[in-house]
Amino acid sequence: MIDWQIAFTESGKLILAALLGGAIGFERESHGQAAGIRTNILVAVGSCLMMMLSLSMEALFRHLDVDSVVRLDPGRIASYAIASMGFLGAGAILKGKGTVRGLTTAAGLWLVTGIGLAIGAGYFFPAIASTLLSLIILYNIRLLKPFFSRDIHTILIMKFDGKQCPLDLINNVFAEFPGVSIQHINFTQSFAPQSIMYRLRLLSKEITYWREFIKRLSEIPGIIEISWEESNVP
Repeated sequence: MIDWQIAFTESGKLILAALLGGAIGFERESHGQAAGIRTNILVAVGSCLMMMLSLSMEALFRHLDVDSVVRLDPGRIASYAIASMGFLGAGAILKGKGTVRGLTTAAGLWLVTGIGLAIGAGYFFPAIASTLLSLIILYNIRLLKPFFSRDIHTILIMKFDGKQCPLDLINNVFAEFPGVSIQHINFTQSFAPQSIMYRLRLLSKEITYWREFIKRLSEIPGIIEISWEESNVP
């Protein structure tokens, strides 16, 4: 016989978990992340279901006495849910040469797991408060990013026609832009046809005068080609 009051309560927990997880997922999907609304809803509902199952284990084996070999830990399922979320979070992280993308999304999935577990355990207010605080952080902290500069590591490749060695001219251009510094230089000389290629690893901040910087480099006599690459963080 179904206890409809319990059924409605449990269904309400699952719906609330879906709504809170979907709210965080909407923010991630609106910024082009693969782990969006559907992923976050599934994580929240799944973790809520696992928490309710973990808590109900005690009721299923309540008839056993102290002499029974059965030992219950209501937090065990929840702990494994948190640990297993690491695999799903790792799939959301993309590592480039100089950047790591998806850490916020992975952290969001981990948070959504906690929100689902909290709802499953009946801690509604902490779950709702955590969701609201997370949304405030996700939507507003990115507005402060322009006020915080960070180091950017790039590779600048310049190819010249080989008739002269313009390293002094390159250094003169960099002297005009103190926000960009040369960390390492590789030099390649080709003879058929003659050309010189410089590969410079640069350290800079998030600056706004890249167009002017490239224009000055393009004015160096003999330059044929300029290209950029993302650099490894040394």
